Amino acid sequence: MRFSRFVLCLSLLTTICSATDFTVKVIDPHSAVVSGAQVQLLNKANNSLLAVETTSAEGLVVFRDVPDGDLQLRVLAPGFAVNTSDASPSTEVFTISLRLSPATETVTVTAARTPVANDVAITEASALDARQLEVMHPTAASDSLRYLPGAVVETAGQRGGIASLFVRGGDSRYNKVIVDGVPVNDPGGTFDFGVIPMTEFDRVEFVRGAESTLYGSDAMTSVVQMWTQTGSTPVPELTLGADGGNFGTANGYGTLTGARGRFDYALFADQFNTNGQGPNADYFNSSQGANLGARITDHIGFRFRTRHSNSRTGVPGEWKFNGSALMPPDSEQFAAQNNFLASAELSISAPSRWQHHITGYEYNHRRSNIDSVFEPDRIFDFPFNSLANINRAGFDYQGSYVERSWAQTTFGYEFEDENGFVGDPTAPPMTHGLRRNHAVFGQQLLTLGRVSLVLGSRYVHNETFGDKFVPRAAAAVQLLQGGNTFSGTQLRFSYATGIKAPRFEESFAEGPFILPSPELKAEQNRAFEAGIQQGLFNGKFALTAVYYNNLFRDQIDFAIVDPSTFLGQYMNINKSIAHGAEVELSGHLLPRLSLSAGYNYASTQILQAPAAFDDIHQPGNPLIRRPKHSGSLLLTYLGNRWGGSLAGSFIGRRQDSDFLGLGIHHAAGYARIDLGAWYKIQSHVTAYANLENALNKEYEEVLGYPALGINVRAGLRFQFGGE
Repeated sequence: MRFSRFVLCLSLLTTICSATDFTVKVIDPHSAVVSGAQVQLLNKANNSLLAVETTSAEGLVVFRDVPDGDLQLRVLAPGFAVNTSDASPSTEVFTISLRLSPATETVTVTAARTPVANDVAITEASALDARQLEVMHPTAASDSLRYLPGAVVETAGQRGGIASLFVRGGDSRYNKVIVDGVPVNDPGGTFDFGVIPMTEFDRVEFVRGAESTLYGSDAMTSVVQMWTQTGSTPVPELTLGADGGNFGTANGYGTLTGARGRFDYALFADQFNTNGQGPNADYFNSSQGANLGARITDHIGFRFRTRHSNSRTGVPGEWKFNGSALMPPDSEQFAAQNNFLASAELSISAPSRWQHHITGYEYNHRRSNIDSVFEPDRIFDFPFNSLANINRAGFDYQGSYVERSWAQTTFGYEFEDENGFVGDPTAPPMTHGLRRNHAVFGQQLLTLGRVSLVLGSRYVHNETFGDKFVPRAAAAVQLLQGGNTFSGTQLRFSYATGIKAPRFEESFAEGPFILPSPELKAEQNRAFEAGIQQGLFNGKFALTAVYYNNLFRDQIDFAIVDPSTFLGQYMNINKSIAHGAEVELSGHLLPRLSLSAGYNYASTQILQAPAAFDDIHQPGNPLIRRPKHSGSLLLTYLGNRWGGSLAGSFIGRRQDSDFLGLGIHHAAGYARIDLGAWYKIQSHVTAYANLENALNKEYEEVLGYPALGINVRAGLRFQFGGE
């Protein structure tokens, strides 16, 4: 007995003594470090999971007290293939070089709130990385999203005009938008993509479908998420650049990034100005920000991010309809925005197989739209002063537990305080909204052989609409593993619900003609989709076809309750449906040449609209500004010495309205082609150019608001330091 105890103690002592620290470094195909990658350490013998860590800004993780034996490392990094490598602990740094992901195995964060391959999350997601954004050089978020499959972007006029996103037939308020972990929609979903500078964004992810289970209100048909670049080079890197073009366009910017020891930093600033095309089309936007990180211990990291932007846009208004100028543009109306966000995140990788993220944030959004002069040549042109001052502050906790290599649980709690004023100070009262909301959520991912399952739910308490349960269930089956040409066939099915809280104007507005609406319910979406993904040529390409069916219920509209006094109230009275199909082809024609192409067919119909004031909103009609046919193309070459892109957006004829009584009820279809290129003159100097609307098409994305004609920008970028 004593001898057996001695042997056991000796065995344990041997194991402890043989345990060692194991440092892993993750790099991309260009040998640049990859931060924020999830690294899993597995026992190769039984495929059990030993620990999970996240790479630092220098691309490093450290596993402590790793026992001897056959081990494996599994790395999940957004934009790359899932990498599984055999490993043996040693005193040397073990380096893993990632490869570009096969189209069927793309890893994103937004699909599951944690790094997973899209085929495991069973959702339709696409992304743009830093190198693609560099060659496209978009001036605003709208100019990058329009080239992602399934996105329909419509801008009211030229640069700085209100830009809306329509996905799967949903409303422009049905998209959750998150920047550096901060939700930036107005309460109720309103968001303008046209004035969000793309300065120093490292990645943009776009997920289609009802995602309210993970993201709550507004995620009725999509989620858009963007992250700022993280500094990674031991030697500080300074980048300075400037470009200019026609229409008096000028842009200047600068960044300073780096990482040293446990700290990393990225500081940036940008200034963009243009006169625009035609009268009152000027636009400027100034932005600044920082991304600061600290590795407190091997298992604990802290990150602070902040962004500020200030813009002013001339607003000519609607004046040219399908190419015909029916009245002069507005000569002095303008819109302005001032936006500030900040987030602080504490990340903890402990105990083994656990990841925790604790985030506090604040977002302040101020906008104004002012027309101070009555212009008699314009229809319904009256002075007004529309203001909004919105503040969102919140706290959320997210936990992830990786039970096995084939099972992962994500759960969390969210609290948010929404506070704001909207209205016209010259016609009081201003609307004041205040609500405090709570939510808990959870999702389980399972991969069992050829079958993947997703089960999730969210419980919401909103001070406007009360309590709501939001479920999601999805399943995928790998029918065929396939061969060299047809390399894997997967069937996908999903059922989910989406919710959207009322806007402040709808819940809290009151006045001589408006009754308060405290009993408003959330707008809802019952979303069903079924599809197939076919891998091609050893997974280099993925062909995906999806049928979707969205039933939008309890949609809010303003209804007159007393015709004699025009007294009205916001009510949940509308209902509509949107169904259709998406076809997407993505992959790599060559190792450095990528292709993303999509076609979307959307059939929409108003089912109920008892308070419709215009024939265009009557039941049986399609929803406005949702084209039946749309598509996108993005071809990108990213070399060591040069890069280039060819991007196309194709939008068909769609229902719209002049809203002026002119009787114009459609907007003509159009096609837009953009080109971009850069060339490295020498190690410190890069020349670049971008040509937008290269075919000089005359078109309107929103009826009455002519878009910008052919425009070119060219410049130089200087880089010093770094690696």
